[in-house]
Amino acid sequence: MSHLEWAESQLAEIELLTSMFPTLEEMELTDQLSLAELRDYVEGSASADSPPPSRPQFLIKQKLSSASTEEMEFILSCFYPSEYPSVLPEITVRCSGLSRAQQTLLQAQLSAYLLENCQGEVCVLPAVDWVKDNLQLFINKSLLAAPTLKKECSEREVFSRLWIYSHHIYNKSKRKNILEWSKELDLSGFSMPGKPGIVCVEGPQSACEEFWSRVKVLTWKKIMIRHREDIPLHCQGEDSSTGDSIDSLRKFTGFEEAMFDPHGNRGNHMDLGQLYQFLNEKGCCDIFQIYFGIEGR
Repeated sequence: MSHLEWAESQLAEIELLTSMFPTLEEMELTDQLSLAELRDYVEGSASADSPPPSRPQFLIKQKLSSASTEEMEFILSCFYPSEYPSVLPEITVRCSGLSRAQQTLLQAQLSAYLLENCQGEVCVLPAVDWVKDNLQLFINKSLLAAPTLKKECSEREVFSRLWIYSHHIYNKSKRKNILEWSKELDLSGFSMPGKPGIVCVEGPQSACEEFWSRVKVLTWKKIMIRHREDIPLHCQGEDSSTGDSIDSLRKFTGFEEAMFDPHGNRGNHMDLGQLYQFLNEKGCCDIFQIYFGIEGR
């Protein structure tokens, strides 16, 4: 598909969603400007050949009630990458009736469902329907299983690695926040300031999602998750030939701000060759092409 075809699919889905969820209590567009730019691009009133840099973001809010539990609200936070629907959107589920561990498990199962059933197609409505169909069952199952689960298993069921891309990272306060939040949340990885800015965090999925929720609401010209890796872990008592744990899956030791021969008029450009070598040493060289569209060397 072309950029225009991706944009047309995105706009058509948003218009369908707004017709199905017409009130602010049901759907909230968190960036009206990005929607206007997307519509201008699709309708041909924008002069740019490439899609607008800002990406649509919105919240779907639904209430779920049953005879066995009190009414609960769940929220789907949705973000469109420019290549959606050829790639999956970023969809995060929040529900006040779930513990942090339960939310992590629900998120992992939703991601697996979308990956298996919705690749290449618009998928926000299927995601809403899946959560509606599975949330109550998931809560009941989790409550029954909770006494037999070890704490380590329940809280660290999924290992995640997020590769975040920003147009630039200059601000000293943002750089300080990135370092402090990664330490607070026990995340490993690195951040590369300058233009572009790159951040990698890895650790428990819930901690990675918390980090991203804090970072993305800061003021950015452009920021997005360029790539993510989610690896389910085995609970104690399950068959596991790998014996994977959070720490065994980490590629980085601690979290650092990495500089690679800063140059340019403002000293804000890094040597991408040195970045590639750094990623290669960590066993992550494939991410270079995902970030920049070219093979590193």
